[in-house]
Amino acid sequence: MTAGPKGVARPLGVSAVLDVVLGLLVAVVLPLAIVAIPNTVSVVAALLPPEISQIAMVRAHGLALPAMVLTVPLAAVAVRRVRAAPLLVAGLTLLAVADAAGGYADSTLLVGVLRVLHGIGAGLLVPATLAAVRERSPLLRAVWGGMLAVSLLAAQALALWPLDQVRSWRVTLQPYPMLTGVALALAAVYLVLWMKRGESAPAGGGTDAAERGRLPVAVVPAAGIAALALGSTFDWPPDLLVGAALLSILVLFGLASLRTLGGAGGRVPAYTMLAVGVVVLPTAAQVTYVELGGLGGPGLSGLWPAFVIAGVAGVVAAALVSRLGDGAVSLAGAGGLVLVVAGLCAVRLLLPSPGGPAPIIPLVLLGVGAAVALTSALRSSGLGAALFALSLFFPAVLSGFLLGSGVQFMSLKDAATSQALVDGFVGALHLWALIAGGLVVVVIVLCSVLARRSPAPASVTADTAAEDPLPPGGQSPAEGLSAGRVTGPVMVPGPAPELEPLTGPRPSWPDPAVRAEPEARGEGDRPGRDGTEPGAEPRPEPRPDKTGTLPVVPPPTPSPEDAPGDGPART
Repeated sequence: MTAGPKGVARPLGVSAVLDVVLGLLVAVVLPLAIVAIPNTVSVVAALLPPEISQIAMVRAHGLALPAMVLTVPLAAVAVRRVRAAPLLVAGLTLLAVADAAGGYADSTLLVGVLRVLHGIGAGLLVPATLAAVRERSPLLRAVWGGMLAVSLLAAQALALWPLDQVRSWRVTLQPYPMLTGVALALAAVYLVLWMKRGESAPAGGGTDAAERGRLPVAVVPAAGIAALALGSTFDWPPDLLVGAALLSILVLFGLASLRTLGGAGGRVPAYTMLAVGVVVLPTAAQVTYVELGGLGGPGLSGLWPAFVIAGVAGVVAAALVSRLGDGAVSLAGAGGLVLVVAGLCAVRLLLPSPGGPAPIIPLVLLGVGAAVALTSALRSSGLGAALFALSLFFPAVLSGFLLGSGVQFMSLKDAATSQALVDGFVGALHLWALIAGGLVVVVIVLCSVLARRSPAPASVTADTAAEDPLPPGGQSPAEGLSAGRVTGPVMVPGPAPELEPLTGPRPSWPDPAVRAEPEARGEGDRPGRDGTEPGAEPRPEPRPDKTGTLPVVPPPTPSPEDAPGDGPART
């Protein structure tokens, strides 16, 4: 056997292991990051020491999502400079430190600090995982989209699950410490494999002047919405809360329309991320609470089959979308949003339910719809546009919580009995489903108009061409090698029949400013025509430089399954 194939076998083996580790890392990290969002300390408020104010503790525990909202846009800039692997380790380290210190929290101030650390760690992880999978195969991108949708759907239930029959309120600060340790170990393995492939060069050259200016712009509305969320905890009237939430959503859509990378092709992922962010997690949170045993539902144990089925269906649907051709991607994205609307209709028609298969239908529709919409939208955009859309995503989640909270407070303000309280929660859920469905319909219309105005597929926008090493529906590293694509340490054709590797490893995410690709050998490339020695490697020609909140929760109760009215009243 010649030396060429032997030289390529080892990089391909490392690449395959890297894909497996990254897939496992995404499957663990995204749920860990999203589960930091729900504010569940009110559920165990009865376990708080008498000297600690319950309202102050709820306010401190709610700092994780505002911190996450502010961190994601900054992490989106950082991931283009220091790459994904170091940020993954840093984010998981912060989560691990916050989990470990959570067992010793004894004051509102310390709880606030630890929840801010949770938010910062989670805010580093989500952009880092997105950037990591963008460097790999389309299947891993689909896994990312599916897992994000599943994490949004199950976050409230995952946050409540460890609180059943607990004896310490500190569990809310460390819900899954062992899973955090497993994720940190996987991140360390991923970092070693990533460095072994020689991809340690920073990605600072991957951003042009426009992107460097647009990504930090998302910090401004994020800061404003975070301030609104904190201000709303000081007994704002429901009308003011609803108005502030609607205004923040309008601002986000305006920013997505005016400042999005990639033109019309970049607006589609931004609109899709905004719709999914506003709708899915706030809806799933309300569904989870309405279906608890204390409100007449089947309880968390009865809901888990629905969550498992919805999760598996969402990931499978995302994987199938990754195999579609370019022409079907935009249609699949619109179909995913239609499924989200269908899920909201099912919420209104089928829930609440005391048990049985009724909860499965809306949760499956919401999970599959969100997974398909996210996967389709992100596949047609470059990394810069995807990170910009992600920077708007978490402010949208916070805005959705604010709007849902306002709707709940309006429905509950006249509730004087336990039955009236239950009816108020159900009425709020149904009204929220109607509002959220209308919002998603507006997004579907916007995306349809943009698709008609853009004759070229979104996958060939300038942003995608500059940043995406794999085409939509592209190949795995092994397939890319055989097709002549540069995905890692490569073999290039020479005059001899055997392959010889280039000297030095090449990162799988090339610098778009100076991106070299092997050119087909022409008449002028024959030995002797250009002064080169026979057998010399062809010289690649560089291209020209390119320039140019508070979660929706019912009044505090001592257990997720208790009847309403058993916990302290909201003041």
